[in-house]
Amino acid sequence: MNERRTHPGTVPHGTSGNGHLSWGSQGTGWSGYSTAMPDVTWQGYLRPDGRKGVRNLVLVVYTVECARFVAEGIAQGEEDVHVVGFPGCYDNQYAVRLMLALARHPNVGAVLAVGLGCEYTRPDRIAAVASESGRPSDWFMIQEAGGTRAGIAQGKRTIQSMREQIQAETPRVDMELSDLVVGCECGGSDGTSGLAGNPVAGGFFDRLVDAGGTAVFEETVEMIGLRQVMLDRAANSRAQRQIAAAYDKAERYCQEVRQYSVSPGNFAGGLTTIEEKSMGAFAKSGTRPIQGVIKVAEQPPRPGLWLLDSVPDAHFMQFGYTNPNDTEGIMDLIAAGAQIVVFVTGRGSVIGSPIAPLIKVTGNSQTFQRMEEDMDFDAGRVLSGAVTLHEASHELEELVVSVAAGQRSKPEALGHREYFLMYKHQDTPSLEEGCRA
Repeated sequence: MNERRTHPGTVPHGTSGNGHLSWGSQGTGWSGYSTAMPDVTWQGYLRPDGRKGVRNLVLVVYTVECARFVAEGIAQGEEDVHVVGFPGCYDNQYAVRLMLALARHPNVGAVLAVGLGCEYTRPDRIAAVASESGRPSDWFMIQEAGGTRAGIAQGKRTIQSMREQIQAETPRVDMELSDLVVGCECGGSDGTSGLAGNPVAGGFFDRLVDAGGTAVFEETVEMIGLRQVMLDRAANSRAQRQIAAAYDKAERYCQEVRQYSVSPGNFAGGLTTIEEKSMGAFAKSGTRPIQGVIKVAEQPPRPGLWLLDSVPDAHFMQFGYTNPNDTEGIMDLIAAGAQIVVFVTGRGSVIGSPIAPLIKVTGNSQTFQRMEEDMDFDAGRVLSGAVTLHEASHELEELVVSVAAGQRSKPEALGHREYFLMYKHQDTPSLEEGCRA
């Protein structure tokens, strides 16, 4: 099949489609493709830096917990306005880099930064960086705006103007798989995660990379015991050194905090050791060579498969957890430029994400049936023999394309937009390089 196809799910000037997706529940999907679909196209949103978004959102960024209520009030009732923010009054370079990366995300068309007025993190600087990237941007301090109701009213007026501008002025362009950056996270794992959920996600990652796209996976603390396995997947000697350093740091971190990434829920779901969980978690990376390691708020420098290191680096204050919850890891992947994130969970999850649509995959058919309103894809059919691993990976690819074309994932349809930005430290290049946009 060599003809170019246009995916039917495009929604002009919109942020989402109208359907609730449950692809995979009946084994249905497009047929006739045995490899990735590089000729499939849909309409995306072209940003000034050349990247393409699958949504055209206004992002409200608050710079201290005291401004959160007003920021959320501005976004209330506004489907295409999303909120993220940092709770701390004292600034943190890790959080600043992350917010700057989110403000320049390809799914974000405009940015409004909101502060209280006495915190260290400055909303005017965030707005300035967004403006320098070619996005409409603005900012204000709640203390100067006159308080809660006045601040919300001012913000509402601003986002209305921004919405009209980006809907009228953002160029619509063809997108294909090679334009996508997709992240993958796993959480709430059970015995099916390593047998079906993550392998299906990994199979999709192989197809994405083969089509010229970019795949990013993380959770090095869930790869303890796999050092040599990971090194054998390195694309070159430089990547091998980076992987070794990231693995060794993760192992030291687990030893220092005296906790490995395994939970009571994992044990209840049938997992028995950290090594067993690690093998299952690593399966989401697929089989293609790992091009290298990036840190939080860094963009992959070229297409291919990349490992994201979110583990804190050594610091005299010794602050920051790695993967304190699934939402934090998902935000790290979005900060790497992922327009869509695939989240694999065996036991089930009810989270979503702002900015980038979250697609939830489970390897447990019972979980899918019990939580079908929240779960997008049933990979457990691989274990029952209803579909092959290859077929399921193809169906997941089709679902990703459908969501990229505008149809809403289950978390989007339910209005889930959970996020978590925290104090942490990572040694990175300069801010400009650290969140290359």
